[in-house]
Amino acid sequence: MAGANSDPGTVSADINITPLADVMLVLLIIFMITAPMSTPTVKVTLPETVLNQAKPEKVVPPVNLAIKQGGEMYWNGKKVSTPELKAHLAVTAQKVPQPPLRIRADKTVQYRVIRKALETAKSTGMVHMQFVTAAEKQGG
Repeated sequence: MAGANSDPGTVSADINITPLADVMLVLLIIFMITAPMSTPTVKVTLPETVLNQAKPEKVVPPVNLAIKQGGEMYWNGKKVSTPELKAHLAVTAQKVPQPPLRIRADKTVQYRVIRKALETAKSTGMVHMQFVTAAEKQGG
């Protein structure tokens, strides 16, 4: 009701929420009735299986390839030439499980040097390659 003080020709701006509450209650009742029906009621005997205990994966230490500014490459800390790198990569690629190749390159190394090392690793069969980066310094 608008009240006794309002003019008969004015429109009331009050919201009547009774129909909204009625609709919400009806929807609540419908969902309460239909929710139990959505669960399966057919009883079946499921087959039982024996869980195979997963063998713990063998942890393989990674292989480190460092590339310095001038393009010199270091295999696990030892300087290597391109043919020696290919030989090391070929041997490492045959290992089961294959160790990951972690590539650490100086930020000033040209990308073509890194790309050549990646292509060499891929051509020898290496599949697990990772790039090592430094965390960005905060507040500097």
